[in-house]
Amino acid sequence: MRQHVNPLSRFFQLPRELPGPTELFDDPLQPIHLDIGCARGRFLLDLAAVQPHWNHLGLEIRRPLVDAAQRECQQLELGNLHFLFCNANVSLEGWLGALASDRLQRVSIQFPDPWFKKRHRKRRVLQPSLLLAIAAALAPGRELFLQSDVLEVIEPMVQLTELSGVFSRPPEDERPWRGDNPLPVATERERYVLAQDLPIYRALFRRNDRPLPGREALETAWERVDNPTDDTPGTPDG
Repeated sequence: MRQHVNPLSRFFQLPRELPGPTELFDDPLQPIHLDIGCARGRFLLDLAAVQPHWNHLGLEIRRPLVDAAQRECQQLELGNLHFLFCNANVSLEGWLGALASDRLQRVSIQFPDPWFKKRHRKRRVLQPSLLLAIAAALAPGRELFLQSDVLEVIEPMVQLTELSGVFSRPPEDERPWRGDNPLPVATERERYVLAQDLPIYRALFRRNDRPLPGREALETAWERVDNPTDDTPGTPDG
């Protein structure tokens, strides 16, 4: 069962200063996989054991889930894994901007909370400013992986990512949705959905070498696409 919180509430709009890699990991020089919306963290607990030469950071807006995940991480003595409580759209941009070049090599957003109503669009996890912060921290060729079991959730994420112009899908991947998970571990939600023989929608993107569009330009273009008032297509300019 999903337990939503409103990321736009005053409490979750308070910025938090996130510790850097030297404070989070035993070996801060390893490449970082950032999982945004990690829930209870069981996916990352499994993945950190399978991929010890990566550092894994899980972000989650529900503090009790973060506390439980971090306790288990410490019990298992996983020095390449850490969990942090924050609203990614409020607190992550500065952390990403402070990373050393090419330290972040993979970002995943998996099965985010669904916000179906039009007035709740601003509650979605992947907003233009967050996407640009992620893109700025990823070197060309590094990956952004999106998946959901709800078509109405993943379609806007894919549309926004493609609209930015700074990510490309691998030419060999199936369209419109990738058939398999490129990661060696499935999330709890993924296993549950597959057990019900229900579809999962996946898209893998890689950072290309195009320059970032301006934030205001992308936000304006995205507003035209996501909340159209006419038939004019939106394309961001740098």
